[in-house]
Amino acid sequence: MGSFDFVTVFFLVAAVVIFLQLRNVLGRRTGNEKPPFDPYSRREPAESAAPDRGKVVTLPRRDGTEGEDGPYTQVDAFTPAGPLNQALRRVVDGDPSFSPNEFVNGAKLAYEMIVVAFADGDRKTLKNLLSREVYEGFDAAISERESKGEVVKSNFVGIEKADIVAAEVKDQEVNITVRIVSQLVSATYDKDGNLIEGDAEAVAEVNDIWTFARDVRSRDPNWKLIATESEG
Repeated sequence: MGSFDFVTVFFLVAAVVIFLQLRNVLGRRTGNEKPPFDPYSRREPAESAAPDRGKVVTLPRRDGTEGEDGPYTQVDAFTPAGPLNQALRRVVDGDPSFSPNEFVNGAKLAYEMIVVAFADGDRKTLKNLLSREVYEGFDAAISERESKGEVVKSNFVGIEKADIVAAEVKDQEVNITVRIVSQLVSATYDKDGNLIEGDAEAVAEVNDIWTFARDVRSRDPNWKLIATESEG
């Protein structure tokens, strides 16, 4: 997933449109005529809306100039000097369009999409957002739930906090780990409608550590969830 010439994209979509038009949200490129949609890239002021993408707004990407502040300005503003700062600088070396703040915003959006899709058993959405290994685990859990006739009813309240805690570049693949604290109402019912897990009324705090990856050599800007871990 190679470095683009300081290109930037942004999309604004209502929650329903996000799930119905996932490919547009994720920005899969079908040719060279338009830049891809990348929820993790820097956002710039709107120039024009794509005529055939509903509420998706296509914005211009950066022109390739570093500006007076240099390539690491955003990284230095995001985190002070230290191991994380150095790791994010290496990410910028591989992908000059990378913005840590906008990556966090995109990771939060992806997190919500994945959590809701898993609860709904939406394999199509999950397959586009997860690595093959992670998808197989999610798919197995959904299949087991379906075989038992269980139903999950959930309400994603919001994300309280999201922070990049680690980053590394390995053989042109960028891995970024994010700690996310979210609030969720979730209840699982058996085939007879009896509550077997969770609470349909209470808001629960969920602490997760998720790792996203992208190959900077590829023209595809998409990040994939490659690892999940729960805290507490």
